[in-house]
Amino acid sequence: MGLEIGQKVKVTRLRDRVSRDLANRLGQSGVVSQYKMVDGSDVGVVVEFPDKFSSWFFEDELSSES
Repeated sequence: MGLEIGQKVKVTRLRDRVSRDLANRLGQSGVVSQYKMVDGSDVGVVVEFPDKFSSWFFEDELSSES
């Protein structure tokens, strides 16, 4: 896992069709708040945005911000 809790990240892509609320997060930045086991073999992260909305993402859907 390359992302760490507290790290600022940007949503760069979405793997699946998602709700409009989540699709509107594309290009936005947030902070990794926790890890999430998403299936038997993959781990995602929960990202919290400045407006307190949060959702989980796969690591390849995010880019780190310096």
